[in-house]
Amino acid sequence: MEKRFDTKITVILRDDLQAWQTLNVTAFLTSGIAAANPEIIGEPYEDGDGNTYYSMFRQPVVVLQGDSDAVKTAHERCLRRGLRTAVYTSDMFTTGNDDDNRAVVRAVDAEKLDLVGIAVHGPRNAVDKIAKGCHMHP
Repeated sequence: MEKRFDTKITVILRDDLQAWQTLNVTAFLTSGIAAANPEIIGEPYEDGDGNTYYSMFRQPVVVLQGDSDAVKTAHERCLRRGLRTAVYTSDMFTTGNDDDNRAVVRAVDAEKLDLVGIAVHGPRNAVDKIAKGCHMHP
């Protein structure tokens, strides 16, 4: 039986990204959700030989996509609802470290961010409303 969680973790990606960009952006965005919400991380994994592995999210991560307008709209909905998000902008593809990533985001007003992806964790209903208009990533 599948467990139903009260919260939802959703990544929304722009639909024109290359495969490597999709994977890279998803990894970065989900790390932001994990860092901000340690309570949603489960226990470490262990195999039958006793080798231990990193802990991961206790709940599924839904990866959606949409065009640039859909990602921008989802971001605006997050801001209006007061839900904190992780963001990834096109400018971040040109940087090589966290300091420069933060600097390129800080240099642009929210409505002008060239978003390629966002991630949000919040109440299931709110996250579903934020992601309206986006569809499952293939």
